[in-house]
Amino acid sequence: MKKSPLQKARAAYQPKLPIVLTGALKAVEGKPTQSVANQAEIKQLFPNTYGLPELHFEKNTSPAPGHAINVGVILSGGQAPGGHNVISGLFDGIKKIHRDSRLFGFLMGPGGLVDHKYIELTAAIIDEYRNTGGFDIIGSGRTKLETKEQFDKGLEILKELNIKAVVIIGGDDSNTNAAVLAEYYKSIGAGVQVIGCPKTIDGDLKNECIETSFGFDTATKVYSEVIGNIQRDCNSAKKYWHFIKLMGRSASHIALECALQTQPNVCIISEEVEAKNMTLQDVVNYIADIVAARAADGNNFGTVLIPEGLIEFIPAIKKLIAELNNVLATDEAAKVAPADLEDFIKAHISADNAATLASLPANVARQLMLDRDPHGNVQVSLIETEKLLSEMVGNRLAAMKAEGKYVGKFSALHHFFGYEGRCADPSNFDADYCYALGFNAACLINAGVTGYMSSIRNLVKPSVQWTAGGIPITMMMNIEHRNGADKPVIQKALVKLDGAPFLKFAAHRDQWAQGTCYIYPGPIQYFGPAEVCDQPSLTLLNEHKGK
Repeated sequence: MKKSPLQKARAAYQPKLPIVLTGALKAVEGKPTQSVANQAEIKQLFPNTYGLPELHFEKNTSPAPGHAINVGVILSGGQAPGGHNVISGLFDGIKKIHRDSRLFGFLMGPGGLVDHKYIELTAAIIDEYRNTGGFDIIGSGRTKLETKEQFDKGLEILKELNIKAVVIIGGDDSNTNAAVLAEYYKSIGAGVQVIGCPKTIDGDLKNECIETSFGFDTATKVYSEVIGNIQRDCNSAKKYWHFIKLMGRSASHIALECALQTQPNVCIISEEVEAKNMTLQDVVNYIADIVAARAADGNNFGTVLIPEGLIEFIPAIKKLIAELNNVLATDEAAKVAPADLEDFIKAHISADNAATLASLPANVARQLMLDRDPHGNVQVSLIETEKLLSEMVGNRLAAMKAEGKYVGKFSALHHFFGYEGRCADPSNFDADYCYALGFNAACLINAGVTGYMSSIRNLVKPSVQWTAGGIPITMMMNIEHRNGADKPVIQKALVKLDGAPFLKFAAHRDQWAQGTCYIYPGPIQYFGPAEVCDQPSLTLLNEHKGK
């Protein structure tokens, strides 16, 4: 395979492990844990893996000899930069425990475990993928591990290959599945450990022990580079308003991080919209007022950042979607012909929700009702929120012009940045972080635990000073209503409106709105001084200030 000069140079990069992971280790137990909410219900559902203690690793002066172990690894859900380094770190970690340890990759996600599709990941294969983006080493998929039949089918191939531990690399849903799998295998004495690793570019899988999910750093740097390029063009042509939608269905971490990096004129934070009980028209008016204020200064251009999931955070629409989900989850709805589904829905929702539905543009209303993913969720990424908002802003500005409140020209361009960032070559931060997560997962396996997530902390320090350990996945869980039923799931981490990153943004956004204060971050730098190449996200830096 022909490689670019950058690929060749990155292949030689040596991720920097935390010092604590470079020698013999011992696992030190902390206090017992409990779930973030619904403690009684979660404990009842996970009797064998609930209440376990946090773990952290320390140097061991009298290590025991390691034993060879066969491990399976699964990439689950959407891609995120650094996944290959998690696998590389895991491979090196189990080989350090014993040179005869073996790693098997299940192909195309959890479905590979159920369908017995796998390859052995040898040193030659691993070396081809070190420090590269993507999940193409074994592929990924979105099969949910939920049923006893799936667990038992997977156990067949695990026994055949003598696999004693499975590492699931995924987001909140995937790690919820990991917790369920760990609980089942523990309950039947299967002798298979399950370890999770925190992956999602959306940044919504985190807490005090998981400071960030991997891929977030790289993806936001990729998006910020392109936003910066657009802002430079915008400031040169001085005639376009760019409406830029960014990935982040369930939380606005990506939009907030990109705003901190680039200082756009407008950035909408979904969590704030919900907290202020804003309507769609309120959001439109907010943007239109900024456009008008800049036009009064002779600036008929600007940038607007929009989180992918904004539409679901507008309270009236969120209420509508919740009822739509319940109506569509019924057996009665399943029997309705597709051509009749729209009429069926309108006849089975409340008057308030029917009024909200009627207030939306016809194409958006249709998408809310009819376009669903395999899990029954609204396909938010298909709703062109950036075009919807720019059209409504244009209409609002026309009305303001008729009232003499707007004197400018408004011309909009649209962008959606998503897939562009998911498989980028990982930044030095993500390359180091992911390698450490994988190596640490091997250490958790060697410690004999199950139902834990690999945790690397102290991330604003140089990587050699990071700390390592694990937290019980059940510690992150609560009960949520999904598709008509209550289910245990990892609680998503939303943008905290009293958190340091948002407060930093809120303190400066009025200045950024009126002025042209753009920052141009430029492309990710892999070689050079640490202050240019190794910096973590601004979200992390702001969260750790004062700690």
